Amino acid sequence: MGQGQSGGLPKPGPGGDRNKGDGAKKEKKYEPAAPPTRVGRKQRKQKGSEAAARLPVVTPATKCKLRLLKLERVKDYLLMEEEFVTNQERLKPQEDKNEEDRSKVDDLRGSPMSVGNLEEIIDENHAIVSSSVGPEYYVNILSFVDKDQLEPGCAILMHNKVLSVVGLLQDDVDPMVSVMKVEKAPLESYADIGGLDPQIQEIKEAVELPLTHPELYEDIGIKPPKGVILYGEPGTGKTLLAKAVANSTSATFLRVVGSELIQKYLGDGPKLVRELFRVADELSPSIVFIDEIDAVGTKRYDAHSGGEREIQRTMLELLNQLDGFDSRGDVKVILATNRIESLDPALLRPGRIDRKIEFPLPDIKTKRRIFQIHTSRMTMADDVNLEEFVMTKDEFSGADIKAICTEAGLLALRERRMKVTQVDFKKAKEKVMYKKKEGVPEGLYM
Repeated sequence: MGQGQSGGLPKPGPGGDRNKGDGAKKEKKYEPAAPPTRVGRKQRKQKGSEAAARLPVVTPATKCKLRLLKLERVKDYLLMEEEFVTNQERLKPQEDKNEEDRSKVDDLRGSPMSVGNLEEIIDENHAIVSSSVGPEYYVNILSFVDKDQLEPGCAILMHNKVLSVVGLLQDDVDPMVSVMKVEKAPLESYADIGGLDPQIQEIKEAVELPLTHPELYEDIGIKPPKGVILYGEPGTGKTLLAKAVANSTSATFLRVVGSELIQKYLGDGPKLVRELFRVADELSPSIVFIDEIDAVGTKRYDAHSGGEREIQRTMLELLNQLDGFDSRGDVKVILATNRIESLDPALLRPGRIDRKIEFPLPDIKTKRRIFQIHTSRMTMADDVNLEEFVMTKDEFSGADIKAICTEAGLLALRERRMKVTQVDFKKAKEKVMYKKKEGVPEGLYM
């Protein structure tokens, strides 16, 4: 019994519970402690109001990082846009002002402008100007005009109402003078001139030789001629010889008709003459050919109208340019007229015009040569005898002979023939001489 009691189940008690708990602990697996959320020294907890307002530290994950970068790009774009808008608002008044000024200038330049001369510059913004139709004016110089290029005597553009200086003409050469320059040499040469050998020799000695070989005149101790005048009946080859000179020389050739020197407004004629010789001097060596000089070079008389006085003033300026105080240099003058008896003696005196070359009506030898020149390219029949027309006693000029050859060719074309016959030349001669001597028949317009 004693052994039975001692070997029986133990009594429940505190000892028995402890042994049971130890067995449960042995059955549970070991779990390591969680790693700390931060590295470093442990921060002390804040107390009070600061602890309540403090935001917790949040470590962003991958999605949050991408979103942050996107928002930063948006922020950069917004900052750049804000800066652009600010600059636009700041520069807009200046651009509006520039656009307004530009529109004003365009409106000003679009309106008609008068051309004048700058007489004197008073200060940076004021000047005295003049035009060909009025007196001198004290006007403003607008701000957009380049004042460095302004100088007294230059051509300017003026406002049509207030006459302010709004521009500067860059090309200081008169347009009327620029068109007088022969850009393309004429096709006529000395070989196209029938006869006139003495005249060709004289004009070569007076015009071409001084420009090509001036040392010859220096060696012999004389001054070369300044100019020549070609005179004679119409159609004798004066203008043709001037064309041949322009064709053979390499000098600048300026040709002008005497009537072009007569201008409408007071003082424009002498100004054009001065400009003509100024351009000729700048482009020297040069030759100035003035055809029909009797338009401005007639004898002086007591003029009763303003137009006649203006023509005489133009001639006086021409006299001054031909032989005045200033030297002309390598500028030669060729004048042409068929009324030399009407010219002023001051224009023809030596020193201005050193040689007077007469162009007479052609003689028999010259007629034959002119006929050969004009018929060299014509297809003529075998019965054509030009000696009949050469030996005639009718007074032919070179222009008349050319007209006869041209008329004979037209008569052959009228009859659909490719060859010109003797009959065509006879009819052409009769027609040309009838028109020359008789002119318009009486009663034609009655």
